Formats: sequence, structure tokens, C-alpha cells
Amino acid sequence: MPAALPAVLTFLAVAAAVLAPAEDPSALDQKVRRFLERNRGEWRDMNVPWEDGRILHDLVVKNRHTRALEIGTSTGHSSVWIAWALAKTGGKLVTIEIDPSRHAEAVRNFEEAGVAHLVDARLADAHELVQELPGPFDFVFSDADKGWYLQYFKDVDPKLAVGGCFTAHNVLYSGGGGASRFLDYVKALPNYRTTVETGSGEGISVSCKTRP
Repeated sequence: MPAALPAVLTFLAVAAAVLAPAEDPSALDQKVRRFLERNRGEWRDMNVPWEDGRILHDLVVKNRHTRALEIGTSTGHSSVWIAWALAKTGGKLVTIEIDPSRHAEAVRNFEEAGVAHLVDARLADAHELVQELPGPFDFVFSDADKGWYLQYFKDVDPKLAVGGCFTAHNVLYSGGGGASRFLDYVKALPNYRTTVETGSGEGISVSCKTRP
């Protein structure tokens, strides 16, 4: 083989990769949509309902969020909705789950849905990891232990960009005393604008940062 041939082959391979057409975004849309439709009604183990997943997706797309954090993956229903939205905005998701079996199932779901490349799935204690993550974030979804909602918010607040939104699930749930304390707290903040999306009836609070 001539000495120059390997270099030529390498050049051609690189050129082919650069010139190859980008994957059609509609292909990912179709794959995720099929995955969600196929599993609709099958999600258990503290996953959000379909209606609330759609709300999260639409919030990310509408506000063009790109740096997302999810506290409480469960088996990944909400994560797939968020990651699907981030595929449209050019963003990525960090999601945290403490339970090894739920984490492993979520990772499998991300692969099946086609969004694994958009998700950094962490198996960790969110009480510790949320404090350690450097940020900045512009979208946060909290759906872990309700009694810790307020602390999660306080830990994230310095790392949430102006214009970013901190969302939390089950804020209208009758058994969510911790969620109620959190909601009262964020509604009183002068640098946040807080609304509540009813969706499935469980309530998603949306607190958007208007200034530092």
C-alpha cells in the first residue's frame, strides 16, 4: 500500500462526515411521538400525567430554554417530554434520580425514545447534587420529595438565569404540605412571576425570574 494512501483515506472519511446531510429533525419528532403514544397510560411510579408532560414541553419550546435541570426523574416520562422540547431549542437536560431501578429504567426509556443524546441522567441524591451542580440553568422542573421543594428552589435560585423558570409539580395536590409552603414562598418573591398551570389537575407552578 502506498505510504500516502492511509492519509488520503482518512481525509476522505472526514470529508464525507462533514458533507453528509444532517439528520432530518422530523425523524426524531416521529420517533419520540410514537414512543409517547405507545406508552400513553402506562406510566406509573410517580411519573407525571400526559397533560403535564405536554405543558412542560410547550413551556420549554415557547421560552426557548436550553439549559434544563430535572429533580426527580422517576422512570423518565417528564424527561422525555422535556428532552423532546430541548431537541427543538438546541438544549440539554440534566436529570437526577436516587432510586437505582427507576434510574436504569429511565435510561432505557431515553434510548428507546431517541433522546438519550440529549439527557445527562444522574443516579444521585438530589439533596446533595443540586447544591453541587454549577449551572447556570434556564429551566428547572422539581418533582421529587415535596418537603424539600423550598430547599431545592433556594439551592437553584443563584444558578437560575434571568428569564429562566423554576417549575414544580403537584402544587395543588391536597397532601402536598411542603409544596404549599414552597408555593407561598415563591409567590411572595418580588423578582419572580409565578403562575400555576392546572393541566391534569395536580398543578404545575411556573416561577420565572424577572431580575437578579
